[in-house]
Amino acid sequence: MHDLKMADAAPDAERRPGNAEGLEQELLRLIEESREQAAEDPFRNPVLAVTLAITRRFDRGEIGEDDLDALFPRLRAQSLGARAERLRAYVGLDRDAGAAPDTRMAARLVAAVPERQGAFETFRDLVSRTGFAVVFTAHPTFGMPRAIAALIAEAASEADAAARTPLVARAAGLSTRPDPKISLDDEFDQACVAANHGRTALDAFNAALLDAARARWPDRWTELVPKPFAIASWVGCDTDGRTDIGWWDTLRYRLESKRMQLDRVMRHLPQLPATKVVRDLTGNALAAVNRQLAVAPRLGTKPSLEAVHRFALALIIERERAQTDSSAILAGLAGAVGGVESEADKRSIALLRSGIATHGLSNALPHFRLNASQIHNAVRRVTDLEGEPTDAAQRRSHLATIHALLNDVQAVDVDFGALAAERASAARLMMTITQILKHVDGTHPVRFLIAETETGYTLLAALWLARHYGIADKVEITPLFETASALEQGVRVLDDALRNPHWRAYLKRIGRLTVQFGYSDSGRYVGQLAASFWIERLRLRITELMVQNDLTGVELAIFDTHGESIGRGAHPTSLRDRLAYLAPEDARRRNRAAGIRVRLESSFQGSDGYLMFGTLPLAQATVERIAEHVFALDVADDDSFADYVLSDPASGADETDDPIYAEPDFAAEFFTVVRQDMEALVDDPGYAALLGTFGPSLLDRTGSRPVARQTDGGGPTMITHPRQMRAIPNNAILQQLGFLANSLHGVGRAAGRTPDLFRDMRRDSVRFSRAFRLAQHASNVSDLDVLRAYIDTLDPAVWLERARRTQRDSRREELVVIANALDRLRLAPDLRHLFGRLTCDWLSLRAAAPDLGRMSVRLTLLHAIRLALIHRIWFLAVHIPGFRPQSGVSREALIERFLRLDIDGCLTLLEDIFPVTPDPTLGLNFGEPAGPRDVGTYEAEHRTLFEPIRRSFLRVREISGMIQHEVGAFG
Repeated sequence: MHDLKMADAAPDAERRPGNAEGLEQELLRLIEESREQAAEDPFRNPVLAVTLAITRRFDRGEIGEDDLDALFPRLRAQSLGARAERLRAYVGLDRDAGAAPDTRMAARLVAAVPERQGAFETFRDLVSRTGFAVVFTAHPTFGMPRAIAALIAEAASEADAAARTPLVARAAGLSTRPDPKISLDDEFDQACVAANHGRTALDAFNAALLDAARARWPDRWTELVPKPFAIASWVGCDTDGRTDIGWWDTLRYRLESKRMQLDRVMRHLPQLPATKVVRDLTGNALAAVNRQLAVAPRLGTKPSLEAVHRFALALIIERERAQTDSSAILAGLAGAVGGVESEADKRSIALLRSGIATHGLSNALPHFRLNASQIHNAVRRVTDLEGEPTDAAQRRSHLATIHALLNDVQAVDVDFGALAAERASAARLMMTITQILKHVDGTHPVRFLIAETETGYTLLAALWLARHYGIADKVEITPLFETASALEQGVRVLDDALRNPHWRAYLKRIGRLTVQFGYSDSGRYVGQLAASFWIERLRLRITELMVQNDLTGVELAIFDTHGESIGRGAHPTSLRDRLAYLAPEDARRRNRAAGIRVRLESSFQGSDGYLMFGTLPLAQATVERIAEHVFALDVADDDSFADYVLSDPASGADETDDPIYAEPDFAAEFFTVVRQDMEALVDDPGYAALLGTFGPSLLDRTGSRPVARQTDGGGPTMITHPRQMRAIPNNAILQQLGFLANSLHGVGRAAGRTPDLFRDMRRDSVRFSRAFRLAQHASNVSDLDVLRAYIDTLDPAVWLERARRTQRDSRREELVVIANALDRLRLAPDLRHLFGRLTCDWLSLRAAAPDLGRMSVRLTLLHAIRLALIHRIWFLAVHIPGFRPQSGVSREALIERFLRLDIDGCLTLLEDIFPVTPDPTLGLNFGEPAGPRDVGTYEAEHRTLFEPIRRSFLRVREISGMIQHEVGAFG
């Protein structure tokens, strides 16, 4: 409690800053001084001490609202400028100075093909198989406004540091809070911008491949159809956990994607006699698609049956003109390449051919997603089974039943009327895919992702649905292994499916086994470092399973879904590290040894992920890093190329002989301890209290997906377990509270068990040191003093101690009211226990890794200012006048909602209780003696309480935006 006795060290006039820069320097100095004093005083919390100092300046008028409004642009400029610099370094733009990166990489790749018989065929095979897909995903991760995202991307793209300054200055003048209303259309538009930059970057890389091939094989280069990388997206197709996306919305988005692809051909196709057939075909198709889109229902309201009928007829009537697969256009392009003389024209046509061959009639390949329970519900109506497929006691009966159904399944016709009438979400989605393949683009199989797959029955049930609707050979059924249970049971899930002859035959027909690994729930429940280990172990066991089942001729596609922060699995130090972290060399080596070809896919999520494709230079650098990573898989045996790609510059070690694999017991025990500690943390009631008390209120809505439900009595739901909130807000709240437990907790105890071996692995193991760098980065944006300041803010004892020491009678009364209200929430005992748990592990981690960094002074200051604003809101809230219970809410309950920062809900209620406008019935004669009326208005309360609370809360959320940029991502 020592920090509560802090007094100002100089007279008011001398301490008051004269401008924003002076205020910033003064507050930063306070943080540094308070940290130094805390080093000598173990009972002092330096963050809470500075919070108290700022509060006193508020009280004395030394800091006012105008001062904060002048300070915030300075803090924003530093946060955003630093983020732009990190983005530039992350994708390696500075590495690409000089020659165009794609040109350099392509030349190396052509040179890596040895001079021998069949060299051209070797190169053709190398570049004509898609080895990596960039997948643009959404979720509520649009944590920054589009305008700021664009300026950050532009600033990061500038090679001249001086040119970045005005861009950052422009961004600093804007709010960092997300755009106020983010619709699915907004998300789709942003994904399209990123995808278009990605497509252009792919074209540039493919052009470099063609140019390098032309120099070596001048007579054969036009035979090449390079398609090493692809662009995909699930925006508008992801229905997991949401019911607000209509099938007509999904169809419209696929038509929009088709229109962009056709428009790309029309823009870049040379206007020559040899290209007339393609131009006419594409132009007619584009006009037909535009007519279809003209009658497509728009987002927002459920269309009438008449509107749906009109849309369906347009799709059917224009179907032939619009083209439904790319074969005709591809054939026309192939003919055109041989019909033109100019090398430049040949190159332009060849690039269009590559883009169409890779993506069909889509700007980005589609990924559809839903939940396993939705599959079970759709199939349940044709079975007589009781119980759940995930019940071990029901496992055999469910597998036997679905096998019998697969023996007899017959395809049915699908029309738009049946689609409009269908109520089962999985059946409706499968029918939607059927209609898309039939009427929009059937060039390539589409991805069908199933979240929470924990039994082989789910895969077989999805196969039954696909065969029932006649599209089994056009759908890649993909299990998502993400939960702790799925990571443990994933091999059994696949094994149960592979024991079924229908599933084996399906995989051999489609030629690909696709699995999805998620880092969201796995990271927050077992810890990010442990999740990496369990996912890698599952990858290795899938390779063994494919060998055992004679599936080495089937391609293995691995789709890693994660956010852009360490809280959800993306490696924070560099894109190169990120790609290697997701696809460790040992797993890649084992696949090569087994003869299994691997296709890697990685998500780029929300406004954070789209930044890497925010401009063409960023997209090209991103593609360059992907190329370095992917082509190492195929030419790793060629030393001239492998040494360039596979050595780790941070350690100088060779990843192909990593000592972590020689110590399997260490790895298993280390990550098991991390997992055990994270699972215990998740079940700690203090952890739920930490996340759920006011953490959700620190966040703006960051996407189109519906927010969490409210309680019946009003106000946010009281979180009693982390499973009640989604992974993204879970992780974002940890970032906002200053301690990234999901990337740090448990690592200390694990390291402390064998500290010498832990240090050896950090030094010698590329794989382990890369994983540990997640914890290192987490420590740079974490601080137990910051976390303790938030926990103490919820402790009534701290407020009573402050009341005991204050010299202001009015403040004493406020403090006591707040303490009593916090006491009713009964959070403090659980939070104190939680803090002890986190501290013990952190101390072990610091002992094992004393070189870990600490939170920057600037980020610490942001937390201190926001805490002072929160305290100010509470001080104002206790002055709300008494009122009769309204809508079941008493004044006491309202104060508790203020403590949980349900500010918008509270102010809405107070506007009804204390209206600022007069009663409209006053002065009207209703034919009877007038009854009692509340004749007054409450302008004073609005002016002195409600509006200051509102303004302070806006600044609280503004700081949340700045903290997001300091951390580097949302969630």
